Amino acid sequence: MNAQLQPTGSAYFITKETEAARRHTLAILVDNEPGVLARVIGLFSGRGYNIDSLTVSETEHEKHLSRITIVTRGTGHVLEQIKHQLERIVPVHRVVDLSVVADELGHDRPMERELALVKVRGKGDDRVEALRLADAFRAQVIDANTEHFIFEITGRVSKIEQFISIMTPLGLVEVCRTGVAAMNRGPEGM
Repeated sequence: MNAQLQPTGSAYFITKETEAARRHTLAILVDNEPGVLARVIGLFSGRGYNIDSLTVSETEHEKHLSRITIVTRGTGHVLEQIKHQLERIVPVHRVVDLSVVADELGHDRPMERELALVKVRGKGDDRVEALRLADAFRAQVIDANTEHFIFEITGRVSKIEQFISIMTPLGLVEVCRTGVAAMNRGPEGM
C-alpha cells in the first residue's frame, strides 16, 4: 500500500491528515421536505464522522425552510469538503461553519445553548442536596413527588454535562437532551 494513503476509519482512503480534529458547529438552511435530513446526515456517515449533536426545526414557516444544526469533530479540510458537498444538494440553500465564521470575524465562539430534562431520585439529605445544587445551576423543578424530581436546565453543553455529573451520585435516573442550538454573535445573519 502507498505510504501516503492510510485507512482513516471511513469508507474513503485519503492522504493522512496532519491537522488535529476540532469541534465544528454547522448551520444548514434547507427546504422543509421529506428526505433532506437523511441526505445531509448521509454525507457524515459516508465519511465515517460522528454527529455529536443534531437539531432540526422549521424556522421560516412561510418559505418552508428549516435549519439543521450539527456539532461534529473533524479536520478543517474534511469539514470543508463536507460543506461543499452539502451545498450541492438541491434543497440546501446555505451551509455555514459557525466555528470558522466566528474565527474569521474575530468573535468569540458562537452562542450555543442546549436544554435538558434530568430526572433524579432521592430521599433525605440527597434530596435536599439535589435541590440546592439545582438552584445553584438555575435548573427549574418541572415535576416532583416524594420519590423524584425532574429538572429543566438550559445552558452551554459544558454546564449541562457538569450538572449531570453532579446529579449522578445523588440518584440520577434519566436524561433527555435537545441538542445544540447555535448562532454566531454580531449583527450578521446566517
